[in-house]
Amino acid sequence: QVQLVESGGGLVQPGGSLRLSCAASGSIFSIKTMGWYRQVPGKERELVADTTREGNTNYADSVKGRFTISRDNAKNAAYLQMNSLKPEDTAVYYCNARGVYDWDYSSFEVWGQGTLVTVSS
Repeated sequence: QVQLVESGGGLVQPGGSLRLSCAASGSIFSIKTMGWYRQVPGKERELVADTTREGNTNYADSVKGRFTISRDNAKNAAYLQMNSLKPEDTAVYYCNARGVYDWDYSSFEVWGQGTLVTVSS
């Protein structure tokens, strides 16, 4: 019932920047956490960053100081600003949201479709 739509991926040179967006839509709900994960073939999906409704944030050590996650609760959206990109940042990035439906507080977890970020010269 809740859907996430991602945008913003693409090809960028090392040292460049990209901004990923994720918007949630669908049934009436309250999102508790939103986050960005990334995955490359043959490797485990890893958490890049996440944020709570209250604004608490968590970052992977590999992206601290370079990436910034933000959230607009009114728009049910999350963003990932990626600066100083490195080739090792190349991956498919997935948006994730966890929350509850407002009418019965049952839990949900949804994933975006994924957007490819390629960092290469």
